[in-house]
Amino acid sequence: MRTKLIAGNWKMNKTQADAKALVKELLPMVKKSTATVVLCVPYLSIDTVSKLTKGSVVKVGSQNIAWADSGAFTGEISAAMQKECGVEYAVIGHSERRQYFGETDETVCKRTVQALKNGITPIVCVGESEQQKEAGQTNDVCSTQIQGAFAGIEARDAAKCIVAYEPIWAIGTGKTATAEDANDTIVCIRAEIEKLYDKETAQKILILYGGSMNAKNAEELLSKSDIDGGLIGGASLKAEDFAQIVTAANK
Repeated sequence: MRTKLIAGNWKMNKTQADAKALVKELLPMVKKSTATVVLCVPYLSIDTVSKLTKGSVVKVGSQNIAWADSGAFTGEISAAMQKECGVEYAVIGHSERRQYFGETDETVCKRTVQALKNGITPIVCVGESEQQKEAGQTNDVCSTQIQGAFAGIEARDAAKCIVAYEPIWAIGTGKTATAEDANDTIVCIRAEIEKLYDKETAQKILILYGGSMNAKNAEELLSKSDIDGGLIGGASLKAEDFAQIVTAANK
């Protein structure tokens, strides 16, 4: 049995003061969670959130990771730097990084390798646009992105990764894939991982759903056979809403 995981992606939200207030409100609400809880916060809040969550069930993640150990990469933050500050997880290849910052399957792979090399668990994002969905290309797009993200990565390392299926048309729009459709796509993603490696590896990897999962629809989505958790955007910015999703994951 795979342990459920709920990751909150704060995106570019919350000052350090806001972060402190949110974490302090959230911790008592999720302290008994058997599901893994991760907060992927802006770089400047990593140290603050790490100190507040130390010894709790809540883990800390970042929203990106550099593809190099070090060097002339202005604005990038290396995996080693993040690890030193308490980062245990990193969102890689989010659709917003792909759309606004030129992320490609190749750079996603490089960032994933850096995360693994430094003991950080990658949360690798894949998903189709609305145009691709309407053209019936969902499975092909996700399969291609999986192939690119895991190119050259051995099975033993791939098994340490997490994948997040995040249909682009459902991110921040209020639109959500039906629980059945989301599960069917995740089954396809798992099948692609099995093709790349083997059934054992495919069954080990957690695959999350990330597309407007919220307190109201979380229980239905998380009840499906292959949905192992959620990558939560807007609903992670309110302690009560996020806690309700964590509660659904514990059922």
